Amino acid sequence: MTEWNFGDILDAIEPALPSDAPALIHGDRRVTWPEMAARSNNLARALRDRGAGAGAKVALYMRNRPEYGETMAACFKGRLTHVNINYRYTPDEVLYIFDDSDVEVVVYSSEFRDNIVELKSRLAKVRTFVEIGDPAAIAPFADPYETLAMQGDGAPLGIARSPDDMLFIYTGGTTGMPKGVMWRHDDLRKAQLDAAGLLGPAPGNMEETVAMIRSDGPGRVTLPACPMMHGTGLLTALGAMVAGGCIVTLESPTFDPDELWRAVERYRVQSIAIVGDAFAKPMLRALDAAPGRYDTSSLISIVSSGVMWSREIKEGLVRHVPQVALMDAFGASEGLGFGLSVTTAQGSTNTAKFAIGEHCTVFDEHDRKVEPGSGTPGFIARRGAIPMGYYKDPEKSAKTFRTIEGVRYSIPGDWCRVEDDGSLTLLGRGSVCINTAGEKVYPEEIEEVLKTHLSVADALVVGVPDEEWGQAVTGVVRLEPGAEFDEAALKSHVRGRLAGYKTPKAIYPAEIPLRASNGKADYATVRDFAVRRSEAA
Repeated sequence: MTEWNFGDILDAIEPALPSDAPALIHGDRRVTWPEMAARSNNLARALRDRGAGAGAKVALYMRNRPEYGETMAACFKGRLTHVNINYRYTPDEVLYIFDDSDVEVVVYSSEFRDNIVELKSRLAKVRTFVEIGDPAAIAPFADPYETLAMQGDGAPLGIARSPDDMLFIYTGGTTGMPKGVMWRHDDLRKAQLDAAGLLGPAPGNMEETVAMIRSDGPGRVTLPACPMMHGTGLLTALGAMVAGGCIVTLESPTFDPDELWRAVERYRVQSIAIVGDAFAKPMLRALDAAPGRYDTSSLISIVSSGVMWSREIKEGLVRHVPQVALMDAFGASEGLGFGLSVTTAQGSTNTAKFAIGEHCTVFDEHDRKVEPGSGTPGFIARRGAIPMGYYKDPEKSAKTFRTIEGVRYSIPGDWCRVEDDGSLTLLGRGSVCINTAGEKVYPEEIEEVLKTHLSVADALVVGVPDEEWGQAVTGVVRLEPGAEFDEAALKSHVRGRLAGYKTPKAIYPAEIPLRASNGKADYATVRDFAVRRSEAA
C-alpha cells in the first residue's frame, strides 16, 4: 500500500510540469512551477539551517498570498509542521496558538509586524522570525522572506521523509479555545483521494500521480475565496498544489465578489472554494447586477464546506453559470468526506441534504447505528483516514476520536437524520444544540428558514437561558440593504414551515458581525449579544 508524504509528492511532480505552468497567481504576480519549486526548496533549506529540525512547528501568519503556498510547500519539503494562524485574532489570541503549538518559526507578513513586536518577549520557543515585505524595511530581529526564498541553487533537499510527518490545522470550532488537529501526511492524502474518487479517477500511487500530470497536463486553476488559514481554503489549495494545479488568490483584504469574477475571467479559473452563503450571496448579487459582464465559461465547480449553502442561492448561480457544478462538501478539520451534495443545471437537492460518504456511519446517542427512515437523530462518524487527535489535548481527543465496536472514528459532533433513501439531512453541531422545554432544536434548521425571508441576508439562532423553557430559541438576523425589521413577520415565516416549538421566542436585528472572516458562524459572540438583548428587554 502506498504511503504518502506531501514533500515527496511535490518533488515527484515538479519535473513533470511545463516550465511555463503557473503555480501561484496574485494580481499581476505570477509564480511558475519551476520558480515555486526553487523558492520553496531554498526556504526549506534556510529554515533547517536555522535550527528547525524534523517536526518543528512553523506558524503561517498572513492573508491569502503566494507566500502562503510557498511556505506550505517548504514545510512539506523540510519535514516541518504547518501551523495556521487566524490573522483576525487579537495579539493575545495569536499568542495562545503560538504557545499551544510550540511554534519555533514564525513566517508573517509585514502588516502584522506590530503584533509580533508586542508578543516577541513572550515567545521564548521561537527560534526564527521571517518577515514578508520589503527586504530593506523589515524588523531588525527578522530574516527577510524574499532573501531566504532567492538564496541558494533551488535544488531539492534530497532528504528522507516519512508518512508520519505532520500538518496541523487549528480550528476554533463553536465553543472553547482553538484546538490543533494533527494530520499525518499519509492520512490526509488518503482522505483527499477518497473524496476525489467520488468525482472521477484518482491516482493510487506516486507513479500514477506523475503519469496523470504528464498525460492530462497541470491540475485545475483553483481560487480559494475563503482564507487559506482556515480548513476549507487550506485543504482546497493543498489539493490543487499536489495535483500540479495553480492557486489564484485575491488581492483585496476583504472579500470583493466583483474582484473574484474578474479573476475568474482573467485567469480562466476552473474551481472556486467558498464557505456557504456568506460568500455565495454577494457572488450572486454581483452577477445579478450585471448579467453577462464576466466571462465565466472556464468555471467547472464551486465547492463550499463548513456551513450550509442554501438551495435558492445555488439555483441563482446556476442560472448565470449553467455549466458549473455546485458542490456542498460535508466535512470538518477533523475529517473529510462525511457527505456530498451536488447541484447542476439538471437538478438540485434540498438545503442540508447529502449523500453519505463511503467511509461513514451514523450512530445514535447510545452508539447504535441509525436505521434509514427511523427519524432518530444521530451523529456522523468517519473511519479510516482520520487525524491522530488534538495536539496536547488527550481529553478532547478522546471525545472526538472514539472507538466503537473496535473501529476508530472521527466524530466532530455534527448531528443528522438518515432518510429512507440513505441520504443525510444535516441538523447541526451538537455543541450549539438548544434544549427548550425538553425538545432538542438544531439552530441551522431554523437559520435556513429565516434566510429564505426576503428581508433577511443572514441569520444565526442560539439558546438564551430562560426560567420557563430552560433555553429560549432566539434569532439574530442581518437584514438586506433597505429592508425593515419586522419581528412578527419573521416569527410567522418560521412558524409556517417548522414545528411551533422551533419558532424563536425573540428575534433581534444584528448589531454585530454574525460570522468570522472565513464565513463560519460566530455562535459565541452572537449568543453573548442575544443574552444582553434579552436581559435588556
